[in-house]
Amino acid sequence: MSQPIQKMFTEVPQTYRLLNHLLTLGQDIVWRRRAAEIAASGGGTRWLDACGGTGEMATCLSHLATDGTSIVVADFSPPMMSKAMEKPEAKGIAFTLADVSRLPFRDNSFDVITISFATRNLNISQDNLLKCLREFHRVLKPSKRFVNLETSQPRFAPIRWMFHLYVRATVSPIGRLVSSSDTAYTYLSHSMRHFYSPEELA
Repeated sequence: MSQPIQKMFTEVPQTYRLLNHLLTLGQDIVWRRRAAEIAASGGGTRWLDACGGTGEMATCLSHLATDGTSIVVADFSPPMMSKAMEKPEAKGIAFTLADVSRLPFRDNSFDVITISFATRNLNISQDNLLKCLREFHRVLKPSKRFVNLETSQPRFAPIRWMFHLYVRATVSPIGRLVSSSDTAYTYLSHSMRHFYSPEELA
C-alpha cells in the first residue's frame, strides 16, 4: 500500500466517522447497515472486514453475528485501528494490523469478506487494486460472499455532473474545516470523482 495514503490516515481517525456522516448527509449509516445485512445473510462463522478503519462496518456486522461467529478486522493504520478498538463492540472482534495486498491469512479462511468506502484507496494503480482483489479471492472460501460498498460514477450524465459538483464544493472544504487535514480530503474529493463506474469495476 502507498505510504502517503497510510500517512494520510494517521491524520483523520478522530474526525473520520463524523465527516463520513456529514459528507453523505447520514446516508453512509444506511448504506453500511444494508451492506452488513447482505454480508451476514451469507452465513458462515468467519467474517473479515478488510480496510476496517475505525470499525464502523465491523460494528454493524457484530450486531448481526450469531453465537460462534468470529469477526476479524484488517487495516494498515494503527491510529484508525486504535479508534476502532475503543468501541464497546470491539471486545468481540479480532483486530489484525495488515496491508490487504498481503493478507496474513491462509487460503479459504473466510465465509464473508466486506470492504466499505476503501476500494478507491486500493486503486493507487490498477495492478495494486487487482493484487488486493486477488488476495480477497484467495482468503475467501469458494462460492462464499464478498461485499464491496463504495461510491461510484452515476450513469446518468446530469446526475453525474451534480455529483461531481457536490463533491468539489463540499468534501475538501468541510474536510479541512473539521479535520484540519487538507491532504486527506483533497485526495478524497479527487478519488471520488475519478473512480470507476460499477461496470468498469466489475
